[in-house]
Amino acid sequence: MTGGYDAYEPQNKLKAIGEEIWIADGPVLQWGYGIPITFPFPTRMTVIRLSDGDLFVHSPIHADEDLVAQVEKLGPIAHIVSPNMIHHVSIKAWAARYPDAKTWASPGVRKRSDVEFSRDLDDLPPKEWADDIDQRIARGSRVMEEVIFFHMRSKTLILADLIENFEADRLHGWFNHFMYRLIGVMAPHGKAPRDLRATYAGHHDQMRGVVDWMIACAPERIVIAHGKWIEENAVEELRLAFDWVK
Repeated sequence: MTGGYDAYEPQNKLKAIGEEIWIADGPVLQWGYGIPITFPFPTRMTVIRLSDGDLFVHSPIHADEDLVAQVEKLGPIAHIVSPNMIHHVSIKAWAARYPDAKTWASPGVRKRSDVEFSRDLDDLPPKEWADDIDQRIARGSRVMEEVIFFHMRSKTLILADLIENFEADRLHGWFNHFMYRLIGVMAPHGKAPRDLRATYAGHHDQMRGVVDWMIACAPERIVIAHGKWIEENAVEELRLAFDWVK
């Protein structure tokens, strides 16, 4: 047990989940949810090899030496991406190792992070990866907007906190079980936490188009940062996960 949640093993090892896309599970971190009590959050990063051979690194986890060596074997690290304003903690270490890589800022992250980001993410993909990855910004929240990515070759949707999916048999402690059920993020049908959903109140119209876009992408799998990622029935799980919008 680590931090109240059994980490996904093996940690810090790249795992191919489709053509030109890999994930790596990292350590369990603690998050306060704005209160003194902390809760366990397993971490996960995604790596995509673009058509030009460059690597796109989404929400990197701790820069473990063995993991870094594995990533380097795939190609040059060209893009290090923050999908939302709370996914930036490990970017500085990766950026220091790869100063030629571009660091991409999600909405609001510059105010929270001391990373010197190179570029800002937008509602559509930049030319650097437009041939491989599509993207949209989930707008409408008063607190946090997230950039969602779709890797076209592998038909993989990549989210950070808009779906969290914690498994009961990995979670420890009655209070953690109670709180995670209360905020609505328990597997097998995880969602965005209730507090995050509440920040979209009155602005669901801004989110509906993004939900429609995700469904229209017809993903075969959904990688998420926290909890069990979705390996099948991805479109149906999307409909369930975002029924609060539709």
